[in-house]
Amino acid sequence: MKFPIAWSLADIAKLLDVRFIGDPDHQVLGINEIHRVENGDLVFVDHPKYYDKALACAATTVLINKDVECPPGKGLLVSDDPFRDYNKLTRYFRPSVFSKGNLGAETSISDSALIHDRAVIGNRVSIGERTIINAGAVIGDDVVIGDDCIIHANAVVGGDAFYYKRRPEGYDKMHTCGGIFIGDKVEIGALCTIDRGVSAVTTIGSGSKLDNQVHVGHDTIIGSNCLFAAQVGIAGCVQIEDNVILWGQVGVPSDVTIGKGAVVLGQSGVTKDLEPGITYFGSPAEEARHKFRELAMIRKIPQILEKLR
Repeated sequence: MKFPIAWSLADIAKLLDVRFIGDPDHQVLGINEIHRVENGDLVFVDHPKYYDKALACAATTVLINKDVECPPGKGLLVSDDPFRDYNKLTRYFRPSVFSKGNLGAETSISDSALIHDRAVIGNRVSIGERTIINAGAVIGDDVVIGDDCIIHANAVVGGDAFYYKRRPEGYDKMHTCGGIFIGDKVEIGALCTIDRGVSAVTTIGSGSKLDNQVHVGHDTIIGSNCLFAAQVGIAGCVQIEDNVILWGQVGVPSDVTIGKGAVVLGQSGVTKDLEPGITYFGSPAEEARHKFRELAMIRKIPQILEKLR
């Protein structure tokens, strides 16, 4: 999420009531999650395992819970609880605003779009030409939907990111301030759920089709002309390239990449990056031909054991 105007490192430190290391006039242009940061962004880190990654990433401001040497060209904000203070920033720049009716503020809907009167449209939403939003669909805040899309009944496009910090007293929720971008000619089936980015944008490329009951987690990027069958579950921060097919009940964990044109057969469980243009099967998913041969050999084990008696 980009700020409306640039903030100085000193002003951000004052807002959070924390110390800073670096040039007081160092510019902070926005905030972002570590998977999606770019120059000018602020990122937070609160675990020693990720200190080096955060300090070396594209973000130029780091909210951290340890005194460390400030890398050249960057600024540091030293906090006793970066998760809490990152939430303070997201709530300050993008507070939750609930609409009383079924149409939020700062929303743009094309005259040719067809919106059912029992659909709910949030704040800062844009809906393109000839797009159809069916009954019971909920379009949350900060969602952009292109032209010629279809959102089927009771889909939720724009739910909060599933992101928590575990504390002794329970789970502390990350405030969601990102959005969703949906390209042209995308179809989203009934009861699908697509989460907003934590502070960036969950993306579904043009021409992609989602069957009923598909889940897409926060900050995931889906390419163009992908096809996902019913009950596919995709975690947050996944990169799915163009022309990928995921058949029914495929599960994809966070922080993996599925290469262009890959096909994953039904009920498979992805556990690592998948190469482009290959058909996969099984859990963990492997190249389908190899997996089928493995299953054929497993079926022969009883016969082999019988001969050894």
